Amino acid sequence: MYHYDDYDHALVRERVAQFRDQVQRRISGELSEEEFLPLRLQNGLYMQKHAYMLRVAIPYGTLSSRQLRTLASIARDYDRGYGHFTTRQNIQFNWIELEQVPDILERLAEVEMHAIQTSGNCVRNITTEAFAGVAADEILDPRPLAEILRQWSTINPEFLFLPRKFKIALCAAEEDRAAVAMHDVGLYVYRGASGELLLNVMVGGGLGRTPILSQQIRDGLPWQHLLSYVEAILRVYNRHGRRDNKYKARIKILVKALGIEAFAAEVEAEWAHIKDGPAQLTDAEYQRVAAAFTPPRYERLAEHDLDYGSALLGDPAFARWTSRNLHPHKVPGYASVVVSTKPGAALPPGDMTAEQMDVVAELAERVGLGEIRVAHEQNLVLPDVRKSDLYPLWQQLDAAGLGTPNIGLLTDVIACPGGDYCSLANAKSIPIAQAIQQRFSDAQALHALGDLSLNISGCMNACGHHHIGNIGILGVDKNGSEWYQVTIGGAQGKDSALGKVIGPSFSADEIPDVIERLVETYGEHKQDDERFIDTVQRLGIEPFKARVYNKDREPA
Repeated sequence: MYHYDDYDHALVRERVAQFRDQVQRRISGELSEEEFLPLRLQNGLYMQKHAYMLRVAIPYGTLSSRQLRTLASIARDYDRGYGHFTTRQNIQFNWIELEQVPDILERLAEVEMHAIQTSGNCVRNITTEAFAGVAADEILDPRPLAEILRQWSTINPEFLFLPRKFKIALCAAEEDRAAVAMHDVGLYVYRGASGELLLNVMVGGGLGRTPILSQQIRDGLPWQHLLSYVEAILRVYNRHGRRDNKYKARIKILVKALGIEAFAAEVEAEWAHIKDGPAQLTDAEYQRVAAAFTPPRYERLAEHDLDYGSALLGDPAFARWTSRNLHPHKVPGYASVVVSTKPGAALPPGDMTAEQMDVVAELAERVGLGEIRVAHEQNLVLPDVRKSDLYPLWQQLDAAGLGTPNIGLLTDVIACPGGDYCSLANAKSIPIAQAIQQRFSDAQALHALGDLSLNISGCMNACGHHHIGNIGILGVDKNGSEWYQVTIGGAQGKDSALGKVIGPSFSADEIPDVIERLVETYGEHKQDDERFIDTVQRLGIEPFKARVYNKDREPA
């Protein structure tokens, strides 16, 4: 993984010192809250319902064991013993005292971490898939390009005060596991007919109040022009994006207003002035960064391990876990392990205790080559595990409450913190997630349902990505009461789709029954091995809507 150079170290150290001074001036009263607001947001510090929340950057979701231990220590020493992994591959601490923040940032800097640009109208954390570098269907490791984008966009003065926040994602595999279509800029990396590295550039995606999937703006872009073309897009957005209405300030609104062809023409005209300038990447620069992502020295292992095979036959619970929580590795004899943060009612989705972080860090060092990834589904990944180590690894994860065999299933719920913490939320997310997880706690029935994603957002900001869940739940306010709107048919990946609202909203108590009726309808209508999303796309929402609203209930 990438390690800071002298420039990185100096920048982060100076930023910590700068913010320490700003905090002291806020505490003394020299700075008002209004004056302090943009300064704290630039350092990932939010004021929520009960306390400050600090969002820590995890670039493209990659962590070392040492870094995860540091996050555990922050959770233990400054928070209430846990952290929350987000859909942006970051981590949030929800109970932070203002005067402690500089010390936290200093502790992060010691392990090459920070909170810069995790908030504000700037380029946010660059994301990619959690299996980058090890996926069996990968064209190349996208992390060097993600790191180049990170370095270029960090404290880039031209793009620190954009009309609104800006998110970039990369995918370099056959399957899109980075939700590229819902980003302001999405980049698909592929090889041309002669083996050259090319980019398919997508623009104008985003969820929130006006969900829109991105559109292709340019295909066949040589990789050397990655920065200059993204810069051209940002320049056009910075120049024409609305600043008078934050609800209409995202680039998706600009693209929709101009039309993709007119927007593309603006970008191409801008790019013509800068494409051969200093932002053009060289092979030497790529190799400098890529050297940090050299694959480890894997052992020569057989594809099939006898101990692993015996454990599968001898322990049905282990076999069930491997059927959901393993991902194919490009090296024979290895697998990538997804560590579920969704145990049910025990912890909110995405939450992990300090003790659990320490367990994962220790296991990553002992059996996983010392690296951890954060998935945008809010789970963790151990990317490099020998198959011979899987059975003892699972036993230790299970003992720590991290062995839930539910990846990609209904109880692998993606959820924002919602109204329990967030001052923007209209409704709570966590109790809804836990009620659904409890209703579908029977492992055999859950596995029989197969792949089915469920996402929950506490408000229209859509931090839980409810629009692209096969089932999406959105918290809404009705005369001061919490209600929940349900969508079905959303999907992520190269066949991304936005869910459709099935009808009037529901009370919190009704939601588990609603989900059960949706699942029952799927069971009655599915053909062969159809997934839930396939059945919805084939039938439309009407059969599901009829079942939900004709079951002894008057629509609200």
